[in-house]
Amino acid sequence: MAVFRRLVFAALCAGLLSGVFATAAHQIGTVPAILEAELSEKPAMSMAEGADQHAGAWEPENGVERTGYTLLADVLTGTGFALLLAAGLALRGGEVTWRDGLFWGLAGFAAFTIAPSLGLPPQLPGTAAAPLLERQLWWISTAVLTGCGLALFAFTTRAPLTVIGAILIVLPHLYGAPRALEHTAAAPEALAHRFIVAATVTNFIFWMILGASTGYFYGRLQPRIRTSARVAA
Repeated sequence: MAVFRRLVFAALCAGLLSGVFATAAHQIGTVPAILEAELSEKPAMSMAEGADQHAGAWEPENGVERTGYTLLADVLTGTGFALLLAAGLALRGGEVTWRDGLFWGLAGFAAFTIAPSLGLPPQLPGTAAAPLLERQLWWISTAVLTGCGLALFAFTTRAPLTVIGAILIVLPHLYGAPRALEHTAAAPEALAHRFIVAATVTNFIFWMILGASTGYFYGRLQPRIRTSARVAA
C-alpha cells in the first residue's frame, strides 16, 4: 500500500508540474500556429460544406477558456504518463533519483513522440488525414512496440533480444502509417513545418520535466515511507 501511495503521489506532483510547463510552452509555440491555421480552415469549410452546418458546433473561446482546457488536458496527460513512468521505476526496483527519471523521460519522448511522428507528424486544423481509428491504432501500436524495443535495449545484454528490440522499433514503419487518399491542407506549408517543430520542442520539454520530476518525487518519498513503517512497527 505504501508503494502505491508513493506511486500515485509522485504521478500527481509530476503531472501537475509538467502540465503547467507544457501549457506555457503550448501558448508560446503551438497555439499561435493553430489559431493562424484556423483562420485558413474556417473559410475553406464554409465554402465546401456551408457555414450553417458549423454555426452550432461548440468550441472553447480563445483566451482564458481555451487556456484552461489546455491546462486541464496537459495535467491529465502528464499524470497518466507519470503513472506509467512511476510503475516502471517501481518494477525496476532500487533507489531512484531525478536523473533516473530523466532517462526514462527521454525514452518516453522517443516512444510517444519521435517514433509516431515519423509516420504521423503533428497536423494543423484543415489538413486532410486518414480515418481517425486507423491513425489511433497505428499510433498506439508504434508507441507500444517502440517502448518494448527500448526496454529490450536497456535491460538485456543478449544479442538475439537486442535484434528483436530493433525489429520491434522498425516494424510499424515498415508496415507504414495510414495516409489520406488525397493530401490537402488549408494552412501554408511553412506554417505546417513551424507547427511540427514547435510541437516536437514542446513535447521534449514536457517529457524532460515529467521524467525528472517523477524520479525526484518518487525517490523523495521513499525514506518517509520507510521511516513511517519503522515507527509503526
